[in-house]
Amino acid sequence: MSDIRIPVFKPYIAAETMEAAFDALRLGWLGMGSYVRDFEQAVATQLGLDQRERQVVAVNTGTSALHLALLIAGVGEGDEVITPSLNNIGDFQAIRMAGGDPVFCDIEESTLGIDVNKAVELVSPRTKAIIAVDYDGVPCDWDAVHDLARRRGLRVIHDAAHSFGSRHEGRPIGAFGDIVVFSFDPVKTLTCIDGGALVVNAGDDVERLRRYRLLGMDQKAERMYANARAWTYDVAGCGFRYHLANLHAAIGLSQLRRLSEFVVTRRKACRLYNRLLAGCPGIVTPQTDFDDVAAFAYYVRVLGGQRERLIAGLRERGIDSGIHWIPGHRFSYFRDCRRGDLSTIDRVADELLTLPLHSFMPPETVAEVAEAVRECSGWAARPPACFAAFGARA
Repeated sequence: MSDIRIPVFKPYIAAETMEAAFDALRLGWLGMGSYVRDFEQAVATQLGLDQRERQVVAVNTGTSALHLALLIAGVGEGDEVITPSLNNIGDFQAIRMAGGDPVFCDIEESTLGIDVNKAVELVSPRTKAIIAVDYDGVPCDWDAVHDLARRRGLRVIHDAAHSFGSRHEGRPIGAFGDIVVFSFDPVKTLTCIDGGALVVNAGDDVERLRRYRLLGMDQKAERMYANARAWTYDVAGCGFRYHLANLHAAIGLSQLRRLSEFVVTRRKACRLYNRLLAGCPGIVTPQTDFDDVAAFAYYVRVLGGQRERLIAGLRERGIDSGIHWIPGHRFSYFRDCRRGDLSTIDRVADELLTLPLHSFMPPETVAEVAEAVRECSGWAARPPACFAAFGARA
């Protein structure tokens, strides 16, 4: 087996990101400080938020953001949260951390987002909230999700861990909705090394989140943002060590300045994959042209039970791949959770395969991966027009 030459994920760390990290270290204030303030404001600007109405609160991971989102939504002991079983394990663990129980819902095959028609059937007197996720940056049916929530009096947690930079009906993901959660971990389009953020309505939710992330202390964020701290404070409730560090915020700021480039180059790579793999036997490509999608990853569905063979074939050629994700209802810890009909997930989850996607990924690399997929699928002829069309659309 050859060494991996093309990883499935590869963060883009340029000179400006390294310099931003050095600047934060030279400052000498390593906790939450001025860079965190600047990062929150820059994310708000990126989303086009009116900060009198909606604000950004940065935390140390996306999972921390999910946990706090559930607390803000009022989820507690014995409550239920409806979520797709095809989701990250962090969502399920966060529900349990808040004292609730996941209720597993099926997905729509076209978007891999939550199937709202099936979610309706799962609402019970114990249901407190819905978590829906934009799989691979493709927005799910948010109009239907919010309509269901309004009719049943539920909170909506928008897991946008994959979709920072995507748009829905012309609006940036994060610019609308109830509680929106982002992740900026090592493999995301924009990385802080590790980091997360919540977007919530201005007012009480912002203040609660700021206390939660600092062990419950009522120390004012404005003082911390000045690279200082108070030595006297009150603690009136529970809290967690969830704050974002200056170093990670500085890295995030440097990445945010190049987000549009990241999105455009990933979009072009995804479109090239779609063209090169069109018609490949046993391979189903995403049902999107990526117009409004900031792709975190690129996936295909491998039909006929051939996924493991394709994974092995790619590895022999030095190409890594991934699986996103193992459905929650298959884990022993969540085996007894309530669930609906999961027939789409049970079929599709065994077919999904993530192929390499990087910011500024050369078209030659995309073509090499696609050719390897075709070879392993028994379809080696490459349509030359597809490769030539790479630069045709931004």
